[in-house]
Amino acid sequence: MAILTQYWGLDGLLLFFCIIIGIYLYFTRNFKYWKKLGVKEIPPTVFFGNLGPCLLAKRSIIDVLQDMYDVGKNELFIGYYVLDKPHLLLRDPELIKHVLIKDFNYFSSRNATSRSSDIVGKMNLFVVRNPEWKYIRQKLSPIFTSGRLKKMFELMLEIEKDFSVYLESLNLDGNGRPLDIKEICAKYTTDLIGITAYGMKFNSLLDPDALLRKVGKDIFGRTYRRHIELFSAILIPELVKAFGIQIFGNGATNFLKKVFWEAIDQRIKSGAKRADLIDLLIDLKKEQENDSDSNKIELQGDALVAQAAIFFTGGFETSSTTMTYTLYELAKAPELQEKLRKEILDILSQSDGMITYDMITSQLPYLDMVVSETLRMYPILPFLDRVANMDYEFPGTKLTVKAGSSVVIPLYAIQNDPQYFSKPRIFDPERFSPENKRNIKPNTYFPFGDGPRVCIGMRLGLLQMKLALVHLLSKYKFSPSKETPIPLEFDNLSVFTHSAENIILNVQKICIK
Repeated sequence: MAILTQYWGLDGLLLFFCIIIGIYLYFTRNFKYWKKLGVKEIPPTVFFGNLGPCLLAKRSIIDVLQDMYDVGKNELFIGYYVLDKPHLLLRDPELIKHVLIKDFNYFSSRNATSRSSDIVGKMNLFVVRNPEWKYIRQKLSPIFTSGRLKKMFELMLEIEKDFSVYLESLNLDGNGRPLDIKEICAKYTTDLIGITAYGMKFNSLLDPDALLRKVGKDIFGRTYRRHIELFSAILIPELVKAFGIQIFGNGATNFLKKVFWEAIDQRIKSGAKRADLIDLLIDLKKEQENDSDSNKIELQGDALVAQAAIFFTGGFETSSTTMTYTLYELAKAPELQEKLRKEILDILSQSDGMITYDMITSQLPYLDMVVSETLRMYPILPFLDRVANMDYEFPGTKLTVKAGSSVVIPLYAIQNDPQYFSKPRIFDPERFSPENKRNIKPNTYFPFGDGPRVCIGMRLGLLQMKLALVHLLSKYKFSPSKETPIPLEFDNLSVFTHSAENIILNVQKICIK
């Protein structure tokens, strides 16, 4: 005789159904959380919450967040779920200002994490939480002063020479030919970040088998496994802990540790001083070793290499993606491309063709407008997220979020909202003319984030992007080819603003009279 009935088979069936019901109740225990607080919410599905299509790579995170944003029209915020955890999507610019700037102390951390043993993944500036974040930020900020950037610019001009050689080798005379623009831009920015931050020549432009370029591709690889790893590391810390996920991936993490430790050790042995990131990390290492304070922030070993690793990945990927989208939009709008080319050629004619730091940073206003418009249409990370450090009541509302709650700012959706930017999917650099820029509603344009946690490398990123665009547009014409994806769709296998297809443009060398 069985335990519950006369038959073991029937007992087993009852037990099976009890387990299924238990799992269902567990994964739905938090559903209606927002509804109980009087917040409009999007009905979730069991197990996945509202991001199931993203996890299954059926839809891009951009499209899913856009739908949520649209459903929440006329609301200050709207609730949704990641697995079974409640998240709050902010729509109101004033509340966004409080989260990013005014009340930053309540929201100084992100969801992003890596497995506990992965020091490179969890201790870098993008991921690390307070108080380590504040300490690291203060120590690394000096590398981005105007004086340091000017020195870096001289090194960038060395890479520009390699860039010129590389482009000449592509034989773009006559009618030119179709090229994968993202790959060209990524090779360039990989070499730039190598020489400016680490004093190393990665040779991505001149060596088709350059290892650092391959590692970069692996980190942002378009495979389902890599998608789940990055998606979880940035948005779902619960999966990171459950499956031991590494934010850079295992192979890339080990390679980056090896490369950057070798760079640090060689610099120490040589005694050379370059005032770059490696020098700062060495100074920080010595400071830590000589500090006897028992309450000091511990930042040694691979925690130092973590900063080099995030500067490498962020440095080449964000800039190359923005450059790619800029050339893509200019290829579709030849009149805008010609207007920018004229500005570039006019200023170059005044300096005998020499490109200078002041030229890039302050003497090309239309270039600045073009890049700003690209960043509006295609922010690299389509959302910002913050985690409440303590209970917080949103000003002017009755809503209090508990400590540990996740707040998400749909950056792409806001910057492409017709309420703030008329005809948002039309590429119009004039939005950022001096007179029009003043009319942009505060807290609706922040492609690098805002507040204390704004992107630390913003100025360096803009500098290297603009330098490349000046070089390219002064010598080459870009136009759509048969393979150019029009209209553009976003990649379901990326948490970033990546195109679903390679952006192929026809590139033709121009004859300057």
